[in-house]
Amino acid sequence: MEREFSEQELVRREKAEKIRELGMDPFGHVFNRTDWAEDIKTKFADIPHDEFETREDLVTVAGRIMFIRKMGKASFFSIQDKTGKIQIYISINDVGEDTYNLFKSADLGDIVGVHGKVMKTKTGEITVKCLEYTHLVKALKPLPEKFHGLTDIEERYRRRYVDLIMNEESKRVAFLRPKIIRCIQNYMDNLGFTEVETPVLTTLLTGASARPFVTHHNTQDMDMYLRIALELPLKRLLVGGMEAVYEIGRVFRNEGMDPKHNPEFTLMEAYLAYSDLEGMMNLTEGMYTTIAKEVCGKTTFMFDGHEVNLEGPWRRISMVEAIKEKTGVDFKKIKSLKKCLELAEEHHIELEEHEKAYGHIVNKFFEKYVEETLIQPTFLYGHPIEISPLTKKNPDDPRFVDRFELFIGGKEFANAYTELNDPIDQLERFEAQLEERDLGNEEANDIDMDFVEALEYGMPPAGGIGYGIDRLMMLFCEQDSIRDVILFPTMKEKKINQKESK
Repeated sequence: MEREFSEQELVRREKAEKIRELGMDPFGHVFNRTDWAEDIKTKFADIPHDEFETREDLVTVAGRIMFIRKMGKASFFSIQDKTGKIQIYISINDVGEDTYNLFKSADLGDIVGVHGKVMKTKTGEITVKCLEYTHLVKALKPLPEKFHGLTDIEERYRRRYVDLIMNEESKRVAFLRPKIIRCIQNYMDNLGFTEVETPVLTTLLTGASARPFVTHHNTQDMDMYLRIALELPLKRLLVGGMEAVYEIGRVFRNEGMDPKHNPEFTLMEAYLAYSDLEGMMNLTEGMYTTIAKEVCGKTTFMFDGHEVNLEGPWRRISMVEAIKEKTGVDFKKIKSLKKCLELAEEHHIELEEHEKAYGHIVNKFFEKYVEETLIQPTFLYGHPIEISPLTKKNPDDPRFVDRFELFIGGKEFANAYTELNDPIDQLERFEAQLEERDLGNEEANDIDMDFVEALEYGMPPAGGIGYGIDRLMMLFCEQDSIRDVILFPTMKEKKINQKESK
């Protein structure tokens, strides 16, 4: 591919060749770093300036050059490692003429190693006095201009590597996410759960209502799907006697992209034998408050323009009660489908053919009048059976199931069930889903006969829950776009001119 380079890029390539002519590899070798920028600044922060005259604190650091101020025979520069930045003082008297000239050819973005003595400037800044300077990697492309960085949001996501170099907030989120994951794992493990792995490739669409990504297995000569949920394999493990299991894994839904959705995302599902809906509520509230206090050190967060307080206890309300609060319509008392259809028409709610059923109409009312009003953490329970094909019926009113969704900031954060373990009922639900598919519901589930057979061996009563981990991250990282909590979000293809520099 023919490429065109800017003047700066051509100069940097020439410098790389000069480094090679000096007998060094412009792209470096192993370097024995022993110290980190933030550790050094923390350790020596309280030591007075004058005391450093008699101290011999030697450190070895490495990182990317982010600032240079060249001043004849002595200069200042700063390097950035994963913990932050630290200032370096370099003098021709300390490193010699050849090394100092090598430093003077350095550019912003180059990666270098420094061995030296810790000192403090008169302005109080902890600094490393360079005694040995090692060129490690020549950066062939210049960094974005300091004060503007990557101003194009799309480019921030496409070139996350540059975004992480220039944007402290992006780096904070990148390091916070795995800490939150570890906290979740520790929380679940301490409750006696076992973390497991289940297949990503599947031959059936089950566990959620969603359109799949389709792939093809050449050896078997059959189409397969990237999983849309984790549910049924995990429930098989309950049948097998593992009793308390969870998985944090990638799932794939062939749907649209927006600030709250990415077609490839991280889902966590957990199943606990002999538990129920209330057990899942307690598990969830405990997990969220543990993350808030142990990882973030606070319980109040800004999410999507709302201040959210995670201190419990959280509100619990049924779907029909919430609809009644907002509209005055009491679906608990309404029995006939005709009346439901009349109410939908009166409230200008449009229905697809497969949605002309009691449960779908109730759900449409909820989505229109209630969902966006649930700002503080709310457990919304009592969903219609038509929209919950894998959930145990409510013994008092079989039109509804024992299910809840967690809403925060007007958005769904978790979905939980008292799990359906009746194989006869389960098969009937699967068959009803096929009927919906015939009516045009492209997201209806397949019949998983192996799962029905597993239930026939007996699955203990259980509670189960699924968490959208990326949305959870948005809350705790206080980000409004899912793309800010996924390191490499799915992006539309960018068409690049072959002559354009990458």
